[in-house]
Amino acid sequence: MARSWLVAVICRVLHSAVQSILATLGYVLSADGKQVLMIRRDARPDDQHFGYYNGLGGKLEPDEDVVAGMRREILEESGLTCDVVDFAGTVSWPGFGRDGANWFGFLFRVPAWSGTPLTGNDEGSLHWVDVSAVLAGELPMWESDRHFLPLVFASEPRPFHGVMPFANGRAQSWSFSA
Repeated sequence: MARSWLVAVICRVLHSAVQSILATLGYVLSADGKQVLMIRRDARPDDQHFGYYNGLGGKLEPDEDVVAGMRREILEESGLTCDVVDFAGTVSWPGFGRDGANWFGFLFRVPAWSGTPLTGNDEGSLHWVDVSAVLAGELPMWESDRHFLPLVFASEPRPFHGVMPFANGRAQSWSFSA
């Protein structure tokens, strides 16, 4: 029974991923792990993420793997070089994007990095924020992020694979396996 459920979840995730925009989402941590570097999307009022805090990341290029894409996005968005990239999990977001586009995200923690972070980029300003504030919902974010961020920032994290369908700009449900 459990095996057939797992196969069904994997098939659902893979089917969604095949028809999705592939992206990365990374969380750069301070040396003590108590803060995370986040972007506040405040540069373009027409941005569907306007005013929200988010991790760093973006779409994968056709010629790169997910870790290379994560490293590139963090360098482009923050000026930092990732020294360590830890896989956190995946989330399939059917219907999340503009015009209902499906997104499939590879999520990472970046506990070690080098360089000096930029203060902002074309999408917004960068801020060190307390992980506890993120988990407590004290920052404006996609309300749906509160489902998977505890898995990303867990004290003993395990890779997870989630599905979060969207309709009309709102998450409809959340399920995951670890």
